[in-house]
Amino acid sequence: MTATTSPAAAPDTPSPLTDVTRDEASLRRFLHGLPGVDQVGVEQRAAGLATRSIKKEAKRWAIDTAVSMVDLTTLEGADTRGKVRGLAAKAMRPDPERQDCPRVAAVCVYPDLVETAVEALAGSGVRVASVATGFPAGRTSREVKLADTRLAVEAGADEVDMVIDRGAFLEGRYLEVFNEIRAVKEACGSAHLKVILETGELATYDNVRRASWLALLAGGDFIKTSTGKVSPAATLPVTHVMLQAVHDWHERTGELRGVKPAGGIRTTKDAIKYLVAVHEVAGEQWLTPDLFRFGASSLLNDLLLQRRTQVDGHYSGPDYVTVD
Repeated sequence: MTATTSPAAAPDTPSPLTDVTRDEASLRRFLHGLPGVDQVGVEQRAAGLATRSIKKEAKRWAIDTAVSMVDLTTLEGADTRGKVRGLAAKAMRPDPERQDCPRVAAVCVYPDLVETAVEALAGSGVRVASVATGFPAGRTSREVKLADTRLAVEAGADEVDMVIDRGAFLEGRYLEVFNEIRAVKEACGSAHLKVILETGELATYDNVRRASWLALLAGGDFIKTSTGKVSPAATLPVTHVMLQAVHDWHERTGELRGVKPAGGIRTTKDAIKYLVAVHEVAGEQWLTPDLFRFGASSLLNDLLLQRRTQVDGHYSGPDYVTVD
């Protein structure tokens, strides 16, 4: 990625937000002082933007942009080194018969498979991302979470996807969550940190906004909706709230931070709805893999099929792409 933020492991949050994390009371006051989310309003806006049509000449651009934003992911207990190598090959050349097809943004794996991914992707420009911190539940000690993170980084991960302690957040122990994110960010070193909020467990849009700001205050380079292991995962209204948060963060601090919806985004039509939301809510400069990602491996197959339709003028069918 290009520089989305100054190193977030630095001890101070940018002015004028430095003081809001000095103690629990200050952080609570700040987070609960954020404007409330109008549930009806955000859902209506999301639904309205989702009806926007993309002109034919822009659809190819949208498809290629979405392909370049995909984090191709395998996070199963049965993952093997061979599967990771196969995923890496697809990441570098998503459609082997179409040399002009862009590569994806990253391959995301468990920490013990990072080394395999690094070797397979060497020199390609595709980044290696690793989940960490006791993914997906995060129900382990901070020492284990930090060790998990260091394992991934030492193996060569460019990016780390951590999960927040949702129990602590929902109990209002905001400073505890903040400090844990900061500790993980420090353990990341030069690797970028994506902070998974698991929005399906946060219950309200107000909680999503608070968790988004908490992650940004703590130094997250990206805020991510979900692990993909909990339903609901990514939704357009939730993503709107998170896009608004990074937009407002930029307005207040001058820093650019990213958003990653993950889980449940399976079709080109879905992806385009999200790209429209990015453009309209955050702004055009977020339409880059440096600032927006899709955590949706199955999405890539449909994007490739629709891309062939745009290029060839007819639908190719699923036999023409590899199925993950």
